[in-house]
Amino acid sequence: MPADRMADATLPIRDVAEKLGVAAGNVVAYGEDKAKLRLQAREASGREPGKLVLVSAITPTGAGEGKTTVSIGLAQGLAAIGEQVCVALREPSLGPTFGMKGGATGGGASVLVPATDINLHFTGDFHAVTAAHNLLAALLDNHLHFGNALRIDPRRVYWPRVLDVNDRALRQTVIGLGGTTQGVPRETGFDITPASEIMAALCLATDEADLRGRLSRMIVADNLDGEPVSAADLEAVGSLMVLLKDAMLPNLVQTCEGVPALIHGGPFANIAHGCNSVIATRMAMAHADWTVTEAGFGFALGAEKFFDIKCVTAGLKCAAVVLVATVRALKLHGGRAKNDLETADVEAVTRGLCNLRKHLESIRLFNQPAVVAINRFAQDTEAEIEVIRSACAELGVACAVADIFESGGAGGRALAEAVVTAAASQPPSLQPLYDWSEPIKDKIWTIASKMYGAASVHYSKEAERDLKRIEALGYGGLPLCIAKTPMSLSDDPALVGRPEQFEVTVRNVILSAGAGFIVPLLGTIVRMPGLPRAPQAAHIDLVDGEPQGIKG
Repeated sequence: MPADRMADATLPIRDVAEKLGVAAGNVVAYGEDKAKLRLQAREASGREPGKLVLVSAITPTGAGEGKTTVSIGLAQGLAAIGEQVCVALREPSLGPTFGMKGGATGGGASVLVPATDINLHFTGDFHAVTAAHNLLAALLDNHLHFGNALRIDPRRVYWPRVLDVNDRALRQTVIGLGGTTQGVPRETGFDITPASEIMAALCLATDEADLRGRLSRMIVADNLDGEPVSAADLEAVGSLMVLLKDAMLPNLVQTCEGVPALIHGGPFANIAHGCNSVIATRMAMAHADWTVTEAGFGFALGAEKFFDIKCVTAGLKCAAVVLVATVRALKLHGGRAKNDLETADVEAVTRGLCNLRKHLESIRLFNQPAVVAINRFAQDTEAEIEVIRSACAELGVACAVADIFESGGAGGRALAEAVVTAAASQPPSLQPLYDWSEPIKDKIWTIASKMYGAASVHYSKEAERDLKRIEALGYGGLPLCIAKTPMSLSDDPALVGRPEQFEVTVRNVILSAGAGFIVPLLGTIVRMPGLPRAPQAAHIDLVDGEPQGIKG
């Protein structure tokens, strides 16, 4: 979008809040273009919650298929047809911003503003989560150093440190070296901040009291008798709450066409639950007739967790699911090499439809109405797009081309109209994939077989040990937050399309008692990514006082 058009469309942040119906007293401005909303603003709205629309996608390419861009463009399209709408999305992590995918503020004529601020430090929420997580780690090691009254077993400390930078060298570390004054030597490591249990607790908490309870329940270690030691045992919760006091408040910005946007929380969907905060989602629903939100990566990862964790936890109902499909992703799933997706290939698109069909089947498992959004790229041909349209028509699924990168809200009108039609009836009753009370292995099998299409599940000795511990502690009745590659329905990123007769391997199982879920680690997935050979950081610079080269 030209800079002059963007400037004309955006508003002072207090005007954006007023458009949402948020009273000035509940707005904490961060300059002229961003603000936080006080938690009491939700109940102060005094209206029934609006409809919630989830944007998900087929299994993506490494560059992503534009879910955030489509979410923003759909919101702008809804506004263009006269609907009152707010978009509620996750905050970007510095890891992808300086790594491979870039930031998470959309693209073209469907972007959030101020994009650079949002993609970098924004209002400091990520830094607050990082500081809180690492304070807890420091308090634990300090306790070990000064006598260890809780009798913590240094060999069974489960709480790593976190950093919001992709740094594979920190995955496994040894700390406390250098003598008796430097702490107790032990092995540990770093996760990336979006994988922090504190990030998950922040995003799933419904209010301040709920967040305090979740932080209190976080298990950091076992003692010498094999009993869990919590953050509450370390008397850390009060300080954590102080560090997170502002991070609890959702952030208000806008799209380049002046549509209100709440951007809050940032868990990754491949290693965490992949959804923005419950607080922000409810805040948006309390002030708008339509809320557009997103779950990370493909439907089998982020959307499954959105329904089985977030919706069940918070009692949310979804009016429709938008499944983003791109010609380039279907070519990849149809056998084209990932470095050769620009050339027109109707046959590859046709072969790749197997992946689209699988995700549509998964949406039906949750009893949700679906709309396929074809996110148009400049190189897409009409013949390739027609392949997708025809397949959707055969399946009886609504479909619309989203030309939102080039045309913004005007290019999202057809998608918006399709969503309104799909959501015209009463919100369907959500059918979760499993009951939380089922045995952990049964829940893993349900997700692996129904969501991924796996034929079997293998457990390592370490995973069996982890399961035994979790069940002995009485946490078997929590939902699952499976961590696996987003590049395939399987746990092998090389298996594209719709793999069949494959086995998934559960390597470890992590208990996140505070967040309120169990994390099975599948295949070779890690919770601290590494930088690619040619990171985005090499193309970013400060030119005349302005950051340049940050991809949205």
